[in-house]
Amino acid sequence: MVQIPTIPENQILPLNLPLSIGLYVTQEQFAILAVANRDLKLERNARGELIVNPPTGWETGQRNLSISGQLYRWYEENENLGKAFDSSTGFILPNGATRSPDACWVSQERWDALDAEQKGTFANICPDFVVELRSSSDKLESLQAKMKEYIDNGAKLGWLLDPLLQRVEIYRPDSAVEVLENPDSLSGGKVLPAFVLNLRRVWG
Repeated sequence: MVQIPTIPENQILPLNLPLSIGLYVTQEQFAILAVANRDLKLERNARGELIVNPPTGWETGQRNLSISGQLYRWYEENENLGKAFDSSTGFILPNGATRSPDACWVSQERWDALDAEQKGTFANICPDFVVELRSSSDKLESLQAKMKEYIDNGAKLGWLLDPLLQRVEIYRPDSAVEVLENPDSLSGGKVLPAFVLNLRRVWG
């Protein structure tokens, strides 16, 4: 289990990393960086490369709140079905990447199958359901690759929401990506029974 240590402030140094330089870290080093940079959303791909996501702008923050809020309301009424998480939660996927979806959910059966070590600081599991919200600075291709990674590592349903185009890409195992243009809502189907995301509130 990866334990996050306490780091004295006098041992933390700022680092400016040009985009042209890749920084590769172990899971243990990633955990230390996560503590030292709580204001950043850090991820680590399957190759061990550190991915730094700066704080979001107000529009993305407001949209994220709507998504998480709607998922949480459903979760409160269906707590016995699983666990819901917000965008600050990291998961270690089977391929070794550490990812933080903008919103996600893990079924109770799969969560209960994890032992204490696997639940650790970053749970060793890929969520059953994931949402990624595109911001103005996000490259669509990178988000599409991340969605495919989730599905390849065990996710059963993934939504890529693009408010810039008001378009949704729906990812499922063994299925072609379904693209919806300007939908009003999305249904969780069999993965999240009776969950409906009101996209009018997300698009703003």
